[in-house]
Amino acid sequence: MDYKIHIPVMVKEVMELLNPVSHGTYVDATVGCAGHSLEILKRLDHQGRLIGIDRDESAIEISKEVLNDSRVILKKAKFSQLKEVLKELNIDSIDGIIFDLGVSMLQLKDFSRGFSFYSNENLDMRMDQTGALTAWDVVNKYSEKELERIFKEYGDEPFARRIARQIVRQRVKKTIDTCKELADLIERVIPRHGRLHPATQVFQAIRIEVNKEIDELIEGLSQALELLKSGGRICVISYHSGEDRVVKNFFREKQQNGIVRVLTKKPILPSLEEVSQNPSSRSARLRGGEKV
Repeated sequence: MDYKIHIPVMVKEVMELLNPVSHGTYVDATVGCAGHSLEILKRLDHQGRLIGIDRDESAIEISKEVLNDSRVILKKAKFSQLKEVLKELNIDSIDGIIFDLGVSMLQLKDFSRGFSFYSNENLDMRMDQTGALTAWDVVNKYSEKELERIFKEYGDEPFARRIARQIVRQRVKKTIDTCKELADLIERVIPRHGRLHPATQVFQAIRIEVNKEIDELIEGLSQALELLKSGGRICVISYHSGEDRVVKNFFREKQQNGIVRVLTKKPILPSLEEVSQNPSSRSARLRGGEKV
């Protein structure tokens, strides 16, 4: 994939919310193709530091090339390893952190990674390719009840039961091996409405399950708050109502406990202009908080 075509979401809004100080230490917890990181770096002086982490080795390699700056340190890690990574770097506090959740174009466009409906490759969806659990395992080994639960919980899929039942029926005859096989099955089970592919929510749900994204998010937010200096800020872009709910509840609870000042009463949405230029930003929701 040509990473130069990667478009970071709500850059202007994120920078206004994060409000980087020139000499600060910042973390991009989902460095990806380094879109947000580049914008943070523009606002830092020679004393400023940026730590980019990602669980995807490909993202780290691309970011090394894109950023190529002595103020940047890149580490392959999950959200739940945030404190561990910073401890290794002898960093005990930070001025700000951004989490840009969900799947990246880097992962979607590389069909071998098994994230895309159109891929004839095996169901995979691991962000960290050393992980044990794959999408194939979820689709072919989870019970009908478990499949229905994750499709509802992580995908807001109204036809969760019907799809889960059909998957279980199909795999009795033959395992469901590729992304396209699963997408075609879903397309036969539920009607297509509008431009959104009928498999969108199921694929999202399976990806969240494979990568334990909700658990990682909860742990990542908690560790980030511990590391933040007073006045430091957390920004989170989510693309799914379940993730957004976790972020909203986290900020609300910490505000009630006097630990955080919520900066976004309602989530900030991308402008109509941004959505027209970058349709994948359409479901993005940005929230922010400041440590008291």
